[in-house]
Amino acid sequence: MSTLAHTMMTAARSTDSGLAGPGGLDRYPYSEAPAPDRVASPAWEGADPELGRVGRRTAGSRGRGLHGQLVQQLGQMIVSGDLGADRPLVPEEIGQRFEVSRTVVRESLRVLEAKGLVSARPNVGTRVRPVSDWNLLDPDIIEWRAFGPQRDDQRRELSELRWTIEPLAARLAAGHGREEIQQRLSEMVEIMGHALGQGDALTFSRADAEFHSLLIQIAGNRMLEHLSGIVSAALQVSGGPVTGCDRPNEASLAQHARIVDAIASGDGTAAEGAMRQLLTVHPEVERVVPAPREH
Repeated sequence: MSTLAHTMMTAARSTDSGLAGPGGLDRYPYSEAPAPDRVASPAWEGADPELGRVGRRTAGSRGRGLHGQLVQQLGQMIVSGDLGADRPLVPEEIGQRFEVSRTVVRESLRVLEAKGLVSARPNVGTRVRPVSDWNLLDPDIIEWRAFGPQRDDQRRELSELRWTIEPLAARLAAGHGREEIQQRLSEMVEIMGHALGQGDALTFSRADAEFHSLLIQIAGNRMLEHLSGIVSAALQVSGGPVTGCDRPNEASLAQHARIVDAIASGDGTAAEGAMRQLLTVHPEVERVVPAPREH
């Protein structure tokens, strides 16, 4: 297999969080370590014929077969810039290169169109749209940007957005009385504590992701709730010690516990403060993720 084909086969990265559902919070599945940063996938002109054999791949399928794999690969190529703005996408050519049916190509392009990556017009065809038209809050696009040439900008923007979303969510969540979710927040802290003691960073990070998602749910603001996917994506693609949540340690665990206690007691100010402490940047990355300015 050519290096080019191997690059395309390994470019996709599953984002299945693997979180347990209600009643299974203590049974987090184990998985392999995260894959290294992907190499930007080249455009397909002159590519090795093996490049198109999507059906033989398993990476990046997200459980959606050929359709999901093709969305993943085309999306990565667009976001990385290998398929630049206004580039025409000919369905017949895509089908031939990736050895998939017209139906798979058509459905994949519809998904990309819904994400703002491409547009289809009569007598014009399907073309790649400029970055200004992309839905930058789409979890797939967040992931593709975070593991492409724009990785530094994407991670910085996500961290700055979390500074806006999560302290507000913590303050709103205080005293809302959704006891079942408060109980699950406590359970997540317990799981994180157990994982920390076992040196299990994977389980810690999964419980951490669910903690932050639940926190936004309990805030009682439906518009904020729609942003929970952004926070989950930010935690999944952080890729390094950007915030306190990215380093499993006793201080991080203590801040999570403080947030739960403040929410349970209805102290919105304390909950917001604890969240800001949790999101405080490390000194070595302060230039990447600046702390909020004092007013």
